[in-house]
Amino acid sequence: MRLIVHDPDLGRAERQSGTVPDWRFARPSSLMAITVLHLVMSPRWNPNPDVRTGRHVVYNLHVHLVFVTKYRRTAFTNEMMTRCEEIMREVCADFEADLKEFNGEEDHVHLLVHYPPKVQLSKLVNSLTGVSARLLRKEYDAHVRRYLWGGHFWSGSYFAGSCGGAPLTVVKQYIENQKRPVG
Repeated sequence: MRLIVHDPDLGRAERQSGTVPDWRFARPSSLMAITVLHLVMSPRWNPNPDVRTGRHVVYNLHVHLVFVTKYRRTAFTNEMMTRCEEIMREVCADFEADLKEFNGEEDHVHLLVHYPPKVQLSKLVNSLTGVSARLLRKEYDAHVRRYLWGGHFWSGSYFAGSCGGAPLTVVKQYIENQKRPVG
């Protein structure tokens, strides 16, 4: 990776070679004159679309969610499952998250969600279950009332598992092999 900068105090050769002065010893006036033009990546580097960036963060957070209907009643039809996916995609978009995969059976659904670090997972889950329950009960009232009663749709429990990235053993070994400062 090479940083290309524009600094009037640098010579033409230094600017073209991509060498950057040591910022700790730079004059404050020259620091103010430096304008970063752009970041050049190696041509062999293929960006991973799952790795996203924010102002001060680079992240790749995925979670596998499983929601179960109350009492594990077999309330879902194919049409309801399709509508549930649409609802959950809209809720994820409101949280700036991305619903990567969605599927399920008659009594539960599985979601794979890519979400930013500013999102509290519990709030995302509450919105996903709350909005979907309200809209599904409203749109499929006669069908849902045959299987579920008392205004409930989802069980109060859910499964959330982090996924993606390196296995825990690899991460643990990487952390163990860090060079701790001496003294």
